[in-house]
Amino acid sequence: MGNSQLVNQVMVLFIIIMVGFYAKKKKFLNNTVDRGLSELLINITLPFMIVTSFNIKYEAEMVNNAQKILMYSLLIHIGLIFISKMLFFKFPKNKQQVFRFITIFCNVGFMGYPVLESIYGGIGVFYAAIFNIPFNILLWTVGVMLFTGEKDFKSMRKAVANPALIAVFIGIILFAFSIKLPLPIANSLKLVGSTTTPISMIIIGSMLAEMQFKNIFSDISIYYATVVRLLVVPMIVYGVLKLLKVDTLLLNICVILQGMPAAVMAPIIAEKYSGDSLLASQCVFISTIVSGITIPIVILFL
Repeated sequence: MGNSQLVNQVMVLFIIIMVGFYAKKKKFLNNTVDRGLSELLINITLPFMIVTSFNIKYEAEMVNNAQKILMYSLLIHIGLIFISKMLFFKFPKNKQQVFRFITIFCNVGFMGYPVLESIYGGIGVFYAAIFNIPFNILLWTVGVMLFTGEKDFKSMRKAVANPALIAVFIGIILFAFSIKLPLPIANSLKLVGSTTTPISMIIIGSMLAEMQFKNIFSDISIYYATVVRLLVVPMIVYGVLKLLKVDTLLLNICVILQGMPAAVMAPIIAEKYSGDSLLASQCVFISTIVSGITIPIVILFL
């Protein structure tokens, strides 16, 4: 796929975001519908999309690459835990918590999968699903600990019971044993899974329409955190993986995923564990908007 095609694919995603924005402003969508769509995406369409991505011919090279990208993901996320601490240690506690969270955890589910699917197709989702295994586990453990300061083993159980992670394990079994699903089931999974991209973009657009513009852009420190999330982190990942002489495809997937905006779970977890949910919402909003510029830049750089 050429550079212009890559940029066009990313722009398509942001046009759909604007559709969600318009729908919320016109009150076609409301908070109840947004929650329903989010639940639908997390529990049904995204897991279906992941399972479908594993419905490909077994190849030893892909297994080898899957093992590698799992290791890279673990290395990246653990590294970001320490890097984020160094980058934000001078900030007040409430900002440290939020800024570290968005530095470690990016929007893989709502934007990472769709962007990689638009660029690499099913194989991109396949590797992204493997990459996301440490993400899901650390999100509900380290992510929660950032706000509570305590270990939460209930969160660990929640991580393991995450529908996306369950879908990965199901997909691995199908892939490893070359199990072919009956055509009606396979086509149903593919059709429902294909709605993940438009639904996720519409949800983001609807979420952005909720924010009051006069309060969003006043905190300068958010821009620093946004630059770290969208440019500094992917460049660090690129540099480290380049030094390790990682395969180009796997390097590109890791860097593109780390070029995504702040995870939409940031305000949700902040709210649940008494963090600064307003600040987290501002970070999601601004990083999502700015990523419309930075994602094409990262892709063109690669």
